[in-house]
Amino acid sequence: MSGLARVVPKANACSGTLINPEWFALFTSRGYESQDLKVYMRATVIISEYLVYVAALIIFIRHYSRSQGIGTTAANTALVAILMQPATMLIDHGHFQYNTVMLGFVIASLSSIYANRPLWSCIYFVLALGFKQMALYYAPAIFAYLLGSSLTPRLRIGRLLAIAIITILAFAAVLAPLMAGTLYDLYRGFDLPYRPPPAFLAQRRITLDPKTTTGALTLQLSQMIHRIFPFARGLFEDKVANFWCTLHTFYKLHRLEAYIQLPRLSAYFTFMTILPSMSVLFGCPRPSLLPYAFASCAFGFFLFSFQVHEKSILLPLLPMTLLLSSKKGLSKEYRAWIGFANAVAVYTMFPLLRRDGLRTPYTVLSLLWSWLLGLPPLSMSCYYDPDLPNVPGRPLAPDELRTLTKIFHWWFYAVMGFWHLLAAFAEPPATKPDLWVVVNACVGCVGFVVCYVWCTWKLILESGLLNDYFEDTAKYIESLMGGEEVWGVGEQQDGVEKEENAEDTIVVQSPGSGEKATPKGKGKGGKKRR
Repeated sequence: MSGLARVVPKANACSGTLINPEWFALFTSRGYESQDLKVYMRATVIISEYLVYVAALIIFIRHYSRSQGIGTTAANTALVAILMQPATMLIDHGHFQYNTVMLGFVIASLSSIYANRPLWSCIYFVLALGFKQMALYYAPAIFAYLLGSSLTPRLRIGRLLAIAIITILAFAAVLAPLMAGTLYDLYRGFDLPYRPPPAFLAQRRITLDPKTTTGALTLQLSQMIHRIFPFARGLFEDKVANFWCTLHTFYKLHRLEAYIQLPRLSAYFTFMTILPSMSVLFGCPRPSLLPYAFASCAFGFFLFSFQVHEKSILLPLLPMTLLLSSKKGLSKEYRAWIGFANAVAVYTMFPLLRRDGLRTPYTVLSLLWSWLLGLPPLSMSCYYDPDLPNVPGRPLAPDELRTLTKIFHWWFYAVMGFWHLLAAFAEPPATKPDLWVVVNACVGCVGFVVCYVWCTWKLILESGLLNDYFEDTAKYIESLMGGEEVWGVGEQQDGVEKEENAEDTIVVQSPGSGEKATPKGKGKGGKKRR
C-alpha cells in the first residue's frame, strides 16, 4: 500500500475518532460492528466520490464535449448516464470500495490532456496509481500517447524531459510517507515482526537486513512491488469472466506449466492485446482517441493479465462509458454497445453481489440503466425503429445497427435472462455446486471479448489509418462498375464514414444490360432531378 492509499483510511479514522473513539481504538476496535459505524463508513465513500470522481467527471465532460462539438443538453444527458453507471454504484456503495477515487484521478488525467496540460495529467495519473495499482491497466496507453505526442509531428526534447521529471517527482511524493514511516520505525527501534522477503528476492537468494536503513527501505519497496504484481498467487482468483478462467473450465491450465510458466504466458497474451492501442496512440497521438485506447487496453488487461478480480471490469467500463459524451455517444450504435458492455459487466458481478445480499439494488439499477439508454428488457429503441419498413434487403438508415449486431445482442440478453432463471429456480448438480457461477463467467468472457474487438476496431477507424484502404477499395469497386462513381464507399473523414445522404442507393446493373449504376435523385445524365 503506497503513501497515498494510507492517507484516506488515516483521514477517515481521525475524523471518525472525533465522533466515537471506540470505532478506531487500537486492538479493541477489531471486529467492532455497529449501525452508526456502518453509516459513517458508507458516508466516507459518498463524500470521497463527490470530492474526486464527480468533480473530475463534470470538468472532463465540459472539456471533452467542447472538443467534440456537442451541445449542453447532450453533454448533461451523458453526464447523468455516466453517473448512473450500475457497476460502479454497486461495487463502491454496495460491496464497499473506494474505486471512484482512483477512477476520478484517471478522469482528471484525461481532462488535463484535453485542457492541454500534460504535466498535470502525469501528476493525476501517478495519484491514481498511488491510490490503487489497478490504474496500471491504463498505463501503457497513456505512456504511448505522451511519448508519441513528444516525438510527433516533431521531436520536442523539452516536453519529454518535463514529463519524465514531473512523473518521477510525483512518484517520490507519493512514496515519501511510506518511506518516512519505515525510517521512523527504524529510528525508534520498534521490534517489528519478521517478514520473509518476497518470492522474487528469495528465488535469487537475496537477503536483506531490516535493521539497516538500506535494507529496511529496499524491503519495503520490494514488498510493495510484490503486492502490485502478485505472481506468487494463482493465475486467477475465484470465478472471474476472463480468458484464463474460461479456458480452465475446458482445459486445466496446470498442464501447461511443464512447457511454459503461466505468468509468462499471461504476459505474452496481455502484450499482444494491448499492442494495437499502444501502436495507434503512438503513431496518432490525438486526444480524441484516448477513451477508445483506454477501453481497449484495459479490456486486454482484464481478459489476459495475471490475478484479475471481478471489480477490475470497472476499468475498461469507465472510458467506454465516457464515450457517451462524444459526438456519436448518444447514437444508437454507441448506446447499444456501451449499454451492452455495462449490462454484461453487472451480470458477471451478480454472484459477488448475491453473496453481499444486493439482489434488489442489482435489479433496480440494472433496469434503470437499460431504461435510460433504451436497452432491453425495458426498451428496444436502440434496435428497432417503427418508422422504418421491415423489408429484407433494405439499405441501412443512418444510425441504424447492422442485423448481425442486433441478433448477437438479442441472443446475449436472452442468454443472460435465462441464466438468471436457472440461478433463481434450478439447483446445480451436487457434484458441480459452482456450475451456474462458471457458466456466468464463460458467458461474460465471450461478451467482453466482443467488446474488446469493438473498442479496438473503433479506435483504428477513428485514427484514420484505414482511409487509404477504403479509398483503394472504392476505386476498385468503381472500376468494376464501369467507371461510375460509387457513393457512400471510401468517403472518410477522421476515420469515420460520412453520412451525407441517407438515400444514396445504388441500382446495380446486370451483366450485359447496358444500364449504369445511378444514384437516387439523379438522372442518367448525372444531374439532380427537381
